[in-house]
Amino acid sequence: MAMPEITVRGAGIFGLSIAWILTQRGARVQVVDPFGAGSGSSGGLVGALAPHVPENWNDKKAFQLESLLIAESFWADVQAVGGVDPGYGRTGRLQPIADGHALELAQARCDGARDLWQGQAVWEVIPAAEGGPFAPVSPTGFLIRDTLTARMHPRQACAALTAALHAKGVNVATEAPDRGAVIWATGWRGLSDLSKAFGRPVGAGIKGQSAAMSYDAGPVPQVFVDGLHIIPHANGTVAIGSTSEREFDSPDGLDAQCEELIARAIAAMPVLAGAQVVDRWAGVRPRARSRAPMLGMWPGRDGHFIANGGFKIGFGMAPKVAEVMADLVLDSRDAIPAGFRVDASM
Repeated sequence: MAMPEITVRGAGIFGLSIAWILTQRGARVQVVDPFGAGSGSSGGLVGALAPHVPENWNDKKAFQLESLLIAESFWADVQAVGGVDPGYGRTGRLQPIADGHALELAQARCDGARDLWQGQAVWEVIPAAEGGPFAPVSPTGFLIRDTLTARMHPRQACAALTAALHAKGVNVATEAPDRGAVIWATGWRGLSDLSKAFGRPVGAGIKGQSAAMSYDAGPVPQVFVDGLHIIPHANGTVAIGSTSEREFDSPDGLDAQCEELIARAIAAMPVLAGAQVVDRWAGVRPRARSRAPMLGMWPGRDGHFIANGGFKIGFGMAPKVAEVMADLVLDSRDAIPAGFRVDASM
């Protein structure tokens, strides 16, 4: 039986992950990206694989949970084949609790996590003294600790997927004609192109800035405080991010907002005071109009599919996104949640 041929356009986290699963299932895949692998928002610094709050459950949260739970085996397979460490670690997360009302909410969510996370992870309230050496300042003296959150170094992850695909005979080309079915995973520029093609806005690019500091915290939980992710990576850095800028002049320009992130991180985590800033990054992330990933068949364009809109949650969603897109393209089996469908963003 002949193997199906598929072209994946876009070599960010969605495109590379989909290409990987397709290849694993026996398809003949080519990946095409004029800018190279991980050159867009997937080449950033942060890499927080953080779950939604365990309450008001919906298809989006359930999909993300499944993806986070299969991530460890997904990345272990990638590393085993390609020989490159993706920087994955399910190290958990700490969050300071600001006041009495927030403490009540956090305690109520412990029961929600027990039911909704299927006993495979814990959300709990602990005294700040139990948070360890990399714990944030907490006004109440209590922290939320969860064991579902993981960290991923974006650049290492893209390099690991690229190496695994190469080991299977698949390389990232800067240009090539379409071959077989086509999956469009082309990031924020792709959302702009889709908006023009459909005659209505389906999403936009949101700029983000982030930084990395030289501080080897070890395999400790990451921190989320006041909208800021502070993530100890296995390479001896701590990533800090990120801004969310709807309007911008330069897609990759750095400015004072990045420095503000660093100052906020040090205020929340005094242990970072004096650590050297070793990298700064700015780029544009694709956010679909529905705020969920935009997945499925391209309406009116037979044999073409869309996988876009991984704004902030792309790395966490990627393993499951790859599975459902492979199901759709190879087997015509549609397991895409209603809120993720292309028409949900139209």
